[in-house]
Parts: sequence; structure tokens; C-alpha cells
Amino acid sequence: MSNKVLMKGNEAIGEAALRAGCRFYFAYPITPQNEIPAYMAKRLPEEGGTFLQAESELAAINMVMGAAAAGARAMTSSSSPGISLKQEGISYISGAQLPCVIVNMMRGGPGLGNISGAQGDYFQATRGGGNGDYHVVVIAPGTVQEMADWTVKAFDIADKYRVAVMILGDGYLGQMSEPCILPEKVTKFIDKPWALTGKTKDRNQNKVMSLKLSGVDGELNEHTKQLFKNYQKIQDNETAAEVYMCDDADYILTGYGTAARVCKKAVKMLREQGIKAGLFRPITLWPFPQKELEASCKNAKKILTVEMSMGQMVQDVKLYSGRKVSDVDFYGEPGGIIPKVDAIIEKVKSYE
Repeated sequence: MSNKVLMKGNEAIGEAALRAGCRFYFAYPITPQNEIPAYMAKRLPEEGGTFLQAESELAAINMVMGAAAAGARAMTSSSSPGISLKQEGISYISGAQLPCVIVNMMRGGPGLGNISGAQGDYFQATRGGGNGDYHVVVIAPGTVQEMADWTVKAFDIADKYRVAVMILGDGYLGQMSEPCILPEKVTKFIDKPWALTGKTKDRNQNKVMSLKLSGVDGELNEHTKQLFKNYQKIQDNETAAEVYMCDDADYILTGYGTAARVCKKAVKMLREQGIKAGLFRPITLWPFPQKELEASCKNAKKILTVEMSMGQMVQDVKLYSGRKVSDVDFYGEPGGIIPKVDAIIEKVKSYE
């Protein structure tokens, strides 16, 4: 097993992407994810790959589309306003069933907001920010180790289902340094007979596109239905969550990313005070781990969702928990403010 190294979250994503076989990276700088392009600019050429700082976020996502269509493992990264600019390309990528990885290190918003970590992009990521019927898989790591591990998994999921996978972090996770065991290099890859690698005597010409103009015969209708059959497979097989001290918990905290780290501290302190609290942390935000949530909170008196926003994931907790809406409460801090452990504890105590 490899020795642990001290790395920033952003750097761990970059190194893990290289070890996952990513050889094409296109991005445009924006805080607080700039360590990713800086790291890739240095390391990617050493691995025989292509690093390109595009002229804009729109150009970057379209370059990812081209590399993915040719069968390469490709990635881009940005932060909230930049991800917004990429939405048209993400919709096209999804319509064309092209696998790729997109990293969003969220910052405060709306608009330009600020450069502190936040979680205001949950709706955009899990509901699809572009036009049409589609989904991207959304992964929310909670540690630097998970950033490395899930980056490799993100490429595997993308290739397996031919979908875009988004790693949804925040500025605090991207900037913090923690010990990390880097993943082994991936040596075996999924074959991509659909890729645009040229026509030969043994290979027919492929077409990769999202344009389906034959409306009368229902071409787009059938294509979209096939996309959603694929999404159902993802929902059936790719959910993940951390369940912490929920077996006997009277009160369940739910949160992801940095907010979940604060929640775990609150759970430990509440337990020390004799209050049975637990934490449910979704790692996949889409597909949302519904069955895991239902099982974790079925006996709880109250659920408190904690977010670094004005409340977005809380809607999914209400939807998927199997509990009455009144059983789910919310505490949030937007604009780059980290929720306070003491505030969480006091809110839980108020339910006693």
C-alpha cells in the first residue's frame, strides 16, 4: 500500500485523475479551484497528456466534448459561475452520451458572490442546469481521501454508463490539506466501440451527436427514453452514503461535504451530553441514496438538514426520507459561512 502524502483537496483530485487515466484536461481559471489547473499544467505533460487553458469556460467544456467523443478520458474543473457557463455543453454531452468528469468547487453566490466555500449549486447539479431531460451523476466527497478515491470512481462510472459525472465539492474542501493515500494507477479501461476513432475496413463509421431531427417518427422521444433507462440502472446500482451512529439515534443530522464534517463533530458532542444523535451523509447526491436514508431515519424523532446554503438538499431529504415534512428541519449558512457546531447542538436540544 502506498504511503500517505499531505495534499490539498484540489491537488488530490488532479493526481487521482492522472492515475485514473485522464490524459486531456481543459479548464479556465477561477478561485477556489485554481490548484487543479496549476497541478495539471505541471503533471499532465509528464504523463504524456494534453493540458490546455481554454479561452473561456464555454471553450473548455466543448473541448472536453471533443476529447470524450474520441474515446479519451477527459476532465474539466471550475467553480460556480464557471460551471454555469458550461451548462450548454454539459447538456450536449449528456444528449450525446459522452463520458467525462466535471469538477465544481462551489463558492458563494448568486452572481459573482465571493470566493469562500459554499453549497448553493446543489439544485443546478442534481436537477441539471442545461436544457432538456437529462441527469449527471453527482458525487460529494467529504475528505481529501474521498476526493482522490471518488475521482477514480467518477471516471469508471462515466465510462460504464456513458454519462457525465460531476464531483461537487466546495472551496474549503478544495483548499484544505489532509493525509491521503493516493490510488493505484488504472491499467484496464472499458472498450469504447462507439468512439470516433476513424473508419477502417474492419470498423464502420460512428456518429456521436445529440441532434435528433426526425420528430415525426419519434427519434428524440425514443432516444430520451433510452437515456432514462440508463439513468434507472445508475439509480439501482450507484448510490452511496455514510451512516454514522444512526442505529439508535433520536435525532438525525443530514449534510454533505464540509457541512457534514461539522455535523459529525456535533453528533459526537451531543452523544457526550447523553443525546442520541446520528449523521446521514449522502455521498452520491444524484442518484440520491433514498433507501439508505429511509432506513437510517425511520425511528428518529426529528431530522435536521445542515447546509452551506439557504436550503436545497433539504428538499430531497423531505422527499426521500419517508417522513412527514414537519419531521424535517433546516439550518443553513449561505455566502461562504461554515455552519456552527454550537448552533447545531442548540437546535437539536430544542427538540427535547
